[in-house]
Amino acid sequence: MISRRKLLKRLGALPLVGGVIGSGIPLSGSMAANSEISPKRDIVQELGLRSFINAAGTYTAMTASLMPKEVMDTINFSSRHYIMLDEVQDKVGEKIAALCHAEAATVTAGCWSAMVLGTAGVLTGKDQQKIRQLPNLEGMKSEVIVQKSHNVGYVHAITNTGVSVVEVETAADVDRAVNGKTAMMWFLNYTAPDGKIKHEEWVALGKKHGIPTMIDMAADVPPVENLWKYNDMGFDLVCVSGGKAIKGPQSAGILMGRKDLIEAARLSAPPRGGTIGRGMKVNKEEILGMYVALDEYIKKDHDKEWQEWEDKVAYVASVVEKIDSVTTEVSVPEIANHTPYLKIGWDPEKIQLTRAQMQEKLRQGNPSIEVISGGDHAISMTVFMLRPKEEKIVAKRIAEELNIAKV
Repeated sequence: MISRRKLLKRLGALPLVGGVIGSGIPLSGSMAANSEISPKRDIVQELGLRSFINAAGTYTAMTASLMPKEVMDTINFSSRHYIMLDEVQDKVGEKIAALCHAEAATVTAGCWSAMVLGTAGVLTGKDQQKIRQLPNLEGMKSEVIVQKSHNVGYVHAITNTGVSVVEVETAADVDRAVNGKTAMMWFLNYTAPDGKIKHEEWVALGKKHGIPTMIDMAADVPPVENLWKYNDMGFDLVCVSGGKAIKGPQSAGILMGRKDLIEAARLSAPPRGGTIGRGMKVNKEEILGMYVALDEYIKKDHDKEWQEWEDKVAYVASVVEKIDSVTTEVSVPEIANHTPYLKIGWDPEKIQLTRAQMQEKLRQGNPSIEVISGGDHAISMTVFMLRPKEEKIVAKRIAEELNIAKV
């Protein structure tokens, strides 16, 4: 959490609200805050698509993050070269593994794909017959142990391989659940606070019984250290989304961990056909772009970036708090999308506006802005997907709508 004292200190160093409202920032479109060169063919405009300022976060439905120039340069450059796909995966995998303290790594078609392929590798090893027959598990282990609080929608990634989920709550439950059919133990990181068995104990239980452990930490960077934390902890497989805070291709992810399991997982992935992962194709541009995105992300000055996020959150708060009955609250999720969030609430007796109405007015405005729910009469927003100066546009538009709705 960010302390109120720290936030107020930041507010004191920022311009007065009048400087925002009268700043003259053009609002002709969501690209207004950026100096971008338009292509000869503006396909977004041509198709009538809505481009918006993303103050909501790295949601898949909102196309997550924007890839930086270094990543796009890599994608564009590599698109003009033919390279054998396995060779790209070999070289990139070595680099990613070194960066993230893993024995091996491979780029996948998102975090979901990493989980499917990783589970497949655990089930089949390098047995070609088993690889061809998935999700038919005849002759293979068929159960994955999962904590009850972790057994939510994302578990479908591993059940795609045909396995059944065995729920547990305690270490004693794990001891009782392990049998000759047990293939793997799966851990969902963002629900870790809800489970009775924490990371280290989960890994220890896996090692005790000789069962591979996998962790899904899709959106769990920042902090950057998480990229190697769970490899260092001893998880056999670690699955990460590539297109969220790392800002790689949204359709890419990373599977890393034990070398034998990564090698086995790749046998179910393209360019091989007749496998459960054939549809999870990642092209050379995405693989190379994912590596550059990861490399750039790790090298970034993360303390400076966090400071910038806090300053932007404080800026928006300084604007809207000048309006009677409006309150703000800053929080940071413990796990998943670990960045500063600003909740903006108002008294419905003084500002006749519901949360849904506010969201729609921001969505339909110029520029279009996306935020998330903060309650019946509150919205929540994050700044880590904003481009330069967009926090000023967001603050101005929210303040406008709040003032219009004042009784």
